[in-house]
Amino acid sequence: VFFVIVSFGAHGVSAFAMFQAKTETDRGRLAATLDLSAASLTVAGIGLLLAVVLGIVAAAMGGHFGRLWPWASIVVVVLVWLAMTPMAANRMTAIRATLGMPIRSDKKGDPPRQPASDAELAAAQADLKPELVAGIGLVGIAVLVWLMELKPF
Repeated sequence: VFFVIVSFGAHGVSAFAMFQAKTETDRGRLAATLDLSAASLTVAGIGLLLAVVLGIVAAAMGGHFGRLWPWASIVVVVLVWLAMTPMAANRMTAIRATLGMPIRSDKKGDPPRQPASDAELAAAQADLKPELVAGIGLVGIAVLVWLMELKPF
């Protein structure tokens, strides 16, 4: 439970950063917001990994894998992750690239990325859908709580 709270809290930082990134016009502030989001996602990823591993251990120790709800919980986590990567992480990465910031796919020795035009930045920001991403995350959390608390099947 501790690592779930850590992960969701860190994801919340990134979610609020996405709302801010959609409308921020100052490139320096936008870059700082994107750095904060990236740092929080590192913590969120570690927390989620530990929560999933420990959740699987707890379900196994409790003899719950003969029931459907633990498997459904794993499917929900995977589906939310698969939805959020293209809708959130990839679009935030596109804004980083547009600002000329380093991104994960950069290779050592590559020349520094050049910032794009204001119009290209505005287009990348317009591609963000923080409301939809937050909605998917909140529905995912609600379904997980329902599955884990009620153990319906």
